[in-house]
Amino acid sequence: MKDIGRMPPQNLEAEQSVLGSLLIDKNAITKIADGLIPEEFYKDGHRIIYEHMLALYEDKEPIDVLSLTARLEERKLLEAVGGRTYLIDLTNAVPTASNVVYYARIVRKKATLRKLIETAADIEQMGYDEGSEVDALLDQAESKLFGISQGFLKPEFIPIKNLLTEAFDRIDDLHKEKGKLRGVPTGFNDLDKRLAGLQKSDLIILASRPSVGKTSLALDIARQVAVRQKVPVAIFSLEMSKEQLIDRMLCAQAGASLWKLRTGNLSDRETYGTESDFSKIGHAMGTLSEAAIFIDDTPMANVMEIRTKARRLQSEHGLGLIVLDYLQLMEGRYGTSNPDNRVQVVSEISRGLKSIARELNVPLMALSQLSRQVESRPMAIPKLADLRESGSIEQDADVVMFIYREEMYKKETSRPHIADILIQKHRNGPTGTVSLFFDEETVREKVEAENHGVKIVMSGNQEVLQVEINPALSREEQEKYLKETFNEAIKKVQHLMAEKMMALQ
Repeated sequence: MKDIGRMPPQNLEAEQSVLGSLLIDKNAITKIADGLIPEEFYKDGHRIIYEHMLALYEDKEPIDVLSLTARLEERKLLEAVGGRTYLIDLTNAVPTASNVVYYARIVRKKATLRKLIETAADIEQMGYDEGSEVDALLDQAESKLFGISQGFLKPEFIPIKNLLTEAFDRIDDLHKEKGKLRGVPTGFNDLDKRLAGLQKSDLIILASRPSVGKTSLALDIARQVAVRQKVPVAIFSLEMSKEQLIDRMLCAQAGASLWKLRTGNLSDRETYGTESDFSKIGHAMGTLSEAAIFIDDTPMANVMEIRTKARRLQSEHGLGLIVLDYLQLMEGRYGTSNPDNRVQVVSEISRGLKSIARELNVPLMALSQLSRQVESRPMAIPKLADLRESGSIEQDADVVMFIYREEMYKKETSRPHIADILIQKHRNGPTGTVSLFFDEETVREKVEAENHGVKIVMSGNQEVLQVEINPALSREEQEKYLKETFNEAIKKVQHLMAEKMMALQ
């Protein structure tokens, strides 16, 4: 119901005070010219006066009653604003120009309220347009409101001395607590050493070919961030259902077999002193129930939906990390995927995700597929050019990491169960490779895997086959790894003997 005859928000005294301040102080214009525009004045005459004050400022002409009168008179606008007498009255509206910024802020506030009323009326009319898509209308409505808020909350210059003070405090804290990370710890020491944790406002791309383990790694990081660091995490899963994610996180937390869980074959009795699967799952449930992990499994989401939900979550619970699985399953604006120009759509999505990370000031980890061209290379080691459907993903991202598992391309590998995390772009730090041990049974990466593998070493003047196992693994895990690598070790011996025999022939 419209309020007929109700006056829109305005403050004519504040408008007069702004204009009067500009007329009595030649430097006052520099304090407000970048933040106050003519359209924000309610009275038409005031808008015209301010518009021509700005023109004088741009022309490097003095702003006073004489110059302003001449300019308005030339354009036959002097009488429309109240004449020379009104301009003189403006100079008497304020005793000093020292409060011009305060007066300008009042003018802007009232103008913003008027824009809000006008936008609300526009949105009301949009609501009656039953022929339009609801998603498109919601996006337009949010864009209009967001535009108003961004216009009112314009960022201002910050003196470097203020920034340096903050920087010194931050550097001093890091110096006092050596080893402390600036970002959110991932739970993997070697990865954290490379990245210094996941940094606020960063867009982090984690990419691989299908079934290599990117969802497992992303969920591992999300789980450890929420459980160990007590940091709220939002997970947007466009590929898997919330039930599938819960199964994976439970098994990863418990160290139980995902396949056994899905087939109902979890053990309910202790064997050889080890805890039963059901007991492990029960403890994992208790741990995860206290973690601030929030899951949204809406398929085919777009940037607008993710931004809106993330904003709401941040305001209600706080937010320290966003995980999105995965980028290529997202839609473009207005619920369309635009198959004819998918590259443009993905570019729009990657820019949108980066803007969400910056707006909410949290790291956003987006999973991404790689193009099939990576399979055409002998060892299929990913490169930045392999990011599927858009080069802008590489440009927008602050960190790009690939997952590579040699065992998927080389049957007789000396590095089974090893997932190499290839950091190929790091805007503010080093690149390089971090190796993790990937347990497919419990769908989790566990510990750094530098000490895993089978290799030939020299012992005196003899060649010895050496199986290396990361000592950080539990005894059960070490035994399991030994069994799995035994056949590989035999093959290595056979291959070595064949080479020796051929050399003797």
